[in-house]
Amino acid sequence: MIWKRRAYLDSAAGMSGNPSSPHEEGRRAKKILEEARTDIARLAEVQSDDVIFTSGATEANALAMLGHVRALRLLAGPDTVGRNNMHVLYLPSAHASIVENAKLLAAEGIAVEPLSIKDFRVDIKALAKMIRPETVLVSMDAVCGETGVVWNTREVATILQTHVGLRKSHMDGRPLLHVDASQAPLTEKISRAHFDADMMVLDGAKVGPRGIGVLIAHRTVALEPLYRGGGQERGLRPGSEAPELAQKFAAALSVAARGRERFRVAAEKERARLIATITTNIPHVFVHEGHSQAPNILNLSLLPTGPLRGGRDTDYLVALLDEAGFAVSTRSACETDSQTGSRAVVALTGDAEQARATLRISWGPGIGRSELSRFAKALAEAVAFIDKGSQG
Repeated sequence: MIWKRRAYLDSAAGMSGNPSSPHEEGRRAKKILEEARTDIARLAEVQSDDVIFTSGATEANALAMLGHVRALRLLAGPDTVGRNNMHVLYLPSAHASIVENAKLLAAEGIAVEPLSIKDFRVDIKALAKMIRPETVLVSMDAVCGETGVVWNTREVATILQTHVGLRKSHMDGRPLLHVDASQAPLTEKISRAHFDADMMVLDGAKVGPRGIGVLIAHRTVALEPLYRGGGQERGLRPGSEAPELAQKFAAALSVAARGRERFRVAAEKERARLIATITTNIPHVFVHEGHSQAPNILNLSLLPTGPLRGGRDTDYLVALLDEAGFAVSTRSACETDSQTGSRAVVALTGDAEQARATLRISWGPGIGRSELSRFAKALAEAVAFIDKGSQG
């Protein structure tokens, strides 16, 4: 494409250039992209080359899981006995992009098992027994997007590190730990070492810009691209990169990092206040929370009361709250068509009734006490309206 070169007024100019092109616009775009990569690497405390841009966490999780297992298959060779004799573990309460890709690996002949959960933590004793010589990967999230439970990734990593040298040939070493940290930036440090992860995923939509994410993985981690094309992103994610999105993503992560401690302290106080108000004004409410908790995510089960028939309709409750000006959900947005309620709550509690009556509430740094107080009042009024109608 040929156009008249124009003057650039600020650092965001040149976004129309392709970072892979050698002309001035391309070089400007490349500079913006690489500066964003460096900024994200600094926050994650990794090398810039470890940061692989994707379209979001869903693609990044797929690249981590499918890409690693398929790369090991290629290393084994087509005629190697047992090239499919690999074992993968995953957290059943994790985002759909982990759970569904685990199912896809199973369909490709890989032995796949869900991790055991006990008291809102990965059961470490059970994990030690589940690991086999063939185990190559454990996939989980850092923070449960639906409940805010902060998972014990470092304990999981410690168990995996005790299995060095257990495997043979192309799978020498130990099982790798893949952590989806998409929900972490507002309240948790996002360095790879903080989670003790071999591969870590971040998503732009959780802090600002949609349509971009990263997989953080060292070059020594075997990965195979999900599809073919150009040689962008170490040859692992073909396609022209988006410098403007990368720049906005890096800036948003930096803002989150600077305000993390202040927001966490404030959110802990407001969460305690919100729970006290809700449980005082609404009967039969169960709070789902772990030993370690993201303070800006609150997951409730609004259970049936007395003669209430059929339980509380939380999908209807979401609609009522939407009319009142509050955006909440019953489960992950990626699973809104589910008829069985919250998969994460089922995995955490084993209680299907609670899973069908969930309400997920979350907020960011821009939400203060007055907004949360208004929400608590609107929630109580909406639940009372539903209860009255159901008992009629």
